[in-house]
Amino acid sequence: MQPNIVKNPYVRLISNKLERWAEAAVQMLPNLIVALIIFFIFYWIGRIFRDSYKSISNRFSDNRSINSIIGTTFFIIIVGIGLFSALEILKLDKAVTSLLAGAGVIGLALGFAFQEIASNFLAGSMIAVERPYEIGDIIEINNQLGTVRKIKLRTTHLETYQGLEIIIPNKMMFTSTMVNYTSTPRRRIDLEVGIAYESDLDKVKAVIKDSLENLYGRLESEPVEVFFNKFDQYSVNLKAQVWVKFPGNKGYFKAYDEAICLIKEAFESNKIEIPFPVQRIEIINEPRV
Repeated sequence: MQPNIVKNPYVRLISNKLERWAEAAVQMLPNLIVALIIFFIFYWIGRIFRDSYKSISNRFSDNRSINSIIGTTFFIIIVGIGLFSALEILKLDKAVTSLLAGAGVIGLALGFAFQEIASNFLAGSMIAVERPYEIGDIIEINNQLGTVRKIKLRTTHLETYQGLEIIIPNKMMFTSTMVNYTSTPRRRIDLEVGIAYESDLDKVKAVIKDSLENLYGRLESEPVEVFFNKFDQYSVNLKAQVWVKFPGNKGYFKAYDEAICLIKEAFESNKIEIPFPVQRIEIINEPRV
């Protein structure tokens, strides 16, 4: 039986093929060992460089996001150099070049399909560099007001005052008009109110200024100002302006609330009337015919 198996042409063909593969594997074994050693050396150098860069850069810059991005980028470049060096030793660099060319075409197609995701990543990188807002800042964008809780490469997470978490793409955060309340600690409160036509205007001005002198968070370097700006149908309208420092989360709204309460209390104690629309209805009794 054994001679018949050996004489079988298909078995002999497979056997010769396996022998050539085994010889090629033995001949390539030293190159494979050297290639693995080179790759792991570059990998080790890349890790040391990445960790060292993060450690040093974090001492001089508190922007840890951009420090991590730069460190990881250098790590990938160094590992990539080691990978191509190892493949060149194994004589596989031409095959890899062909694969990369094909991958480039596929990558171009995927780029069009995922361009929105790519733009969000790019916007996240720009946000990490320019830092228009930081974690803990109170911002308003597209009628959404809240505190920044997380800043990721693709999205930014806001927590509203109602306790809701809003996830906003970084492309929108980078291109839309945004108000950062925390970065502008010096802000002005504008209060509009109407008084009756019978009121003493000079007295009204003095009462409002005195009532807002002790407002929560008021900047003493800026005076309280009152301007009459409109003759309305039922009232003379005025605008009171007072500057406050932003005292933190919800502080601006607290100062606004207190300013309204102080003006109303001052008006009541000084008998200054805040008019409201009144409709007069006259009933005429006509004699019956």
